[in-house]
Amino acid sequence: MLDNRFDPAAVEDRIYQTWLDADAFKAGRPERAGADPYCIVIPPPNVTGSLHMGHALNNTLQDILCRFERMRGKDVLWQVGTDHAGIATQMVVERQLAERQLPGRRELGREAFVERVWKWKEESGGTIINQLKKLGASCDWSRERFTMDEGLSRAVLKVFVQLYKEGLIYKDKRLVNWDPKFQSAISDLEVLQVEVKGHLWHFRYPLADGVTYPHPVAFDENGQPTEFETRDYIVVATTRPETMLGDTAVAVHPEDPRYQGLVAAGAKVRLPLVGRLIPIVADEYSDPTKGTGAVKITPAHDFNDFEVGRRHDLPMINVLDAEARLTLAGNADFLDDAVTGADLDAVLALEGQSREAARKAIVSLMEERGLLDRIEPHTNMVPHGDRSNVVIEPWLTDQWYVDAHTLAQPALAAVREGRAGFVPKNWEKTYFEWLENIQPWCVSRQLWWGHQIPAWYGPDGTVFVEETEEEAVAAALAHCVQAGIITDAEAKELAVDADKRANLITRDEDVLDTWFSSALWPFSTLGWPDETPELKRYYPTSVLITGFDIIFFWVARMMMMGLHFMDGEVPFKDIYIHALVRDEKGAKMSKSKGNVIDPLDLVGKYGADALRFTLAAMAAQGRDIKLATSRVEGYRNFATKLWNAARFAEMNGCGRDPAFDPHKVETTLNRWILGETQRAGLEITEALEAYKFNEAAGAAYRFVWNIFCDWYLELAKPVFTSGDAQWKAETRATTAFVLDEILKLLHPFMPFLTEELWARTAEGGAPRTSLLALAAWSKLDGMEAPEAEAEIGWLVDLVTEIRSVRAEMNVPAGAQIPLVLVGANALTIDRVGAWQDALVRLARLSAIAFEPEAPAGSVQVVVRGETAALPLAGIIDMDAEAARLSKELAKAADDIAKVDAKLGNADFIRRAPEEVIEEQRERRESAEARAAKIREALVRLGKAA
Repeated sequence: MLDNRFDPAAVEDRIYQTWLDADAFKAGRPERAGADPYCIVIPPPNVTGSLHMGHALNNTLQDILCRFERMRGKDVLWQVGTDHAGIATQMVVERQLAERQLPGRRELGREAFVERVWKWKEESGGTIINQLKKLGASCDWSRERFTMDEGLSRAVLKVFVQLYKEGLIYKDKRLVNWDPKFQSAISDLEVLQVEVKGHLWHFRYPLADGVTYPHPVAFDENGQPTEFETRDYIVVATTRPETMLGDTAVAVHPEDPRYQGLVAAGAKVRLPLVGRLIPIVADEYSDPTKGTGAVKITPAHDFNDFEVGRRHDLPMINVLDAEARLTLAGNADFLDDAVTGADLDAVLALEGQSREAARKAIVSLMEERGLLDRIEPHTNMVPHGDRSNVVIEPWLTDQWYVDAHTLAQPALAAVREGRAGFVPKNWEKTYFEWLENIQPWCVSRQLWWGHQIPAWYGPDGTVFVEETEEEAVAAALAHCVQAGIITDAEAKELAVDADKRANLITRDEDVLDTWFSSALWPFSTLGWPDETPELKRYYPTSVLITGFDIIFFWVARMMMMGLHFMDGEVPFKDIYIHALVRDEKGAKMSKSKGNVIDPLDLVGKYGADALRFTLAAMAAQGRDIKLATSRVEGYRNFATKLWNAARFAEMNGCGRDPAFDPHKVETTLNRWILGETQRAGLEITEALEAYKFNEAAGAAYRFVWNIFCDWYLELAKPVFTSGDAQWKAETRATTAFVLDEILKLLHPFMPFLTEELWARTAEGGAPRTSLLALAAWSKLDGMEAPEAEAEIGWLVDLVTEIRSVRAEMNVPAGAQIPLVLVGANALTIDRVGAWQDALVRLARLSAIAFEPEAPAGSVQVVVRGETAALPLAGIIDMDAEAARLSKELAKAADDIAKVDAKLGNADFIRRAPEEVIEEQRERRESAEARAAKIREALVRLGKAA
């Protein structure tokens, strides 16, 4: 006998262990050797990570598809694993060392520190994997991979070396996002733009050699200059005075008339404090409408300036060190030879100062020399490291780069040609825009935890890129002989004497960006570079499910690498991009706002199934999810509804009958529910195939709650209590059969509840032949019953309309009301005869009559082309009800007008947060829907709306 209620906490771990014991999630099951393969690779979570709501959404959607396709008979591989997460993991271990007052990373040395990280990984890493199991994820855990395990590391080495030898990896001096705390380059994804209130300093840069020019200071109504002032300086504005010491030009727009004469004459400015002569260059980067139209160019400390510097072949002078302190001494390009005295002493005194201290000092020096024009308050976005929380420095340094532009071309073509596509399709535009404007990919990181770059440097600085040190030694020896650095005899001796060649080559200390190894994920996890059976069977994978924020960093790079190394095969055919999970007001979740919802808390309180169904039901394509705890509670109630329906069926003797043939059902009610079951199965299947998770969940919910529980079981109650034996037996068997079909249809969404019911409803009866996780998907054919649907559908629609009228007209809940069917035909009269008791009970009717015309004082509804009248005079005050409804309509109109006023206010739209604007739009939709229902009610009362 089923318990009074379903307790998720009491069964979820047990059920999950049952799946594991049965290898239910294992790919390559013998009985599916001839089945079509279906593969999804999990976006590998950081080994340091813990489950957040984004993970919960992402993995729920993946699991729904994997369970769906597994039940459809496919050989499913949900490939799982974790990412080594370079900076994040190194930071965790360094913090742990500090907390335990143990020697730090540099005191330990590289080898000992990396050993320590591996130890941490084995003991504490991978917490998120166990959390995914709590969510019900049906991954093939026997194939769990890690981006630094032996096989994946071999793949990384092969890819790096091959790309280098193809000229697609190279070393270059360029600007990177430099984190002064970690002293490493970081990716754009690890940079947060933080709004900071600061200042805009306007400095006067003197023109060299006494050059002057007429600067306009007054203008007429047409914007034409009317007065000029002779100037021997140019005013430039900056938010970063500390970098001015590295300026190598001033840029003006080529069409700015104020400066065209200076550009044509090749005029220069003398950089204050430094004395260096720098050119005035014409470049469209300068905006003539902002400030003076002249901007300082510091190529070594600004990404835009770097590109200007390359276009005009400007020197790139780095005035900051790895810790973002001023470094001036020994910089041959820094000072002009003519600079002496006070300026020289003042500038050199800045050596070693922090950015903040240097900024104050330089502003003070400029003010002392009369070169500070003015200071304005200014708010701008300042890049910060997402983990270090320090200001990121655009820094000029030698790094390893991938020629992403070349690799991007096949990736662009694959999507344009339809070999891979995005869902929703609008994300293709984002993908195209990024790849069409892609920059070289910096893949080196100044860390110790990660894949160390397989590059060695010889005694003359020559680089040798090989998969192993032995190969690098051989290449170095050959080079050194050819270059005359050593003789043949010395080379032969070094080749066999490891001690003597110890100083021959030195390995590059940098490691690779973690996105480099994860870019290989769809094929490296399947055994590449070996030609494994798994690689042949599961590549290309079927679909990738991920968030929009890593289209650039991960999706595009997997496309590039997959196409390049897998003979032009895309790594996945479909790319489903899910939206964000926000709080119930539409705000982005963040710890600082205190609005983060922990998915494991919800699982503990409501069960994994309730959370999963909530996320699926709200996962409309291209629309963010506003998650309220009340929604999860509501779907917990849905689980309870199904459990209670199963208990009701059990109490009424609805046992499974293996011999039951749904095609032989005779009664109208049972033929109707079987037709509805087939329809629901088709709707859910089609929605999942199109990645319309919300529509699939919605169809399942409507069928289970509304059609099966609210209508079928209600209409079947009299059969169970007083129906004849044959009808009762058929109805019991039909109920049990439909309940089984429901468990199948709901399993991808609510695996724990359905698996438990699958087992419990078979107790004492015919045994199950498999777990529900491995059962065949619901696939009914030939269940269409148009006559049954017409009859039961009429009954359902009529009761629904009567209930709507009762609610809209404020009919007292306990009041019984008469029903008059106007001009009813013989078929309707027969239907009333068959279902009169159900009509009276479900619609709370006092009587049913047939009349040629509707009685006076009645509310009329049309059901499937026929008119039904509800005489409400004497039950409610019709005039008072019309007045109430009119008042409600006026209030709804007022609400709409208030929202329209806000949405029509350009200033409100510009300043209001995105979630506030969306909330107003939803408020308007709700008011419109309310107004429509009120107008409909007024029409029923015979009043003009």
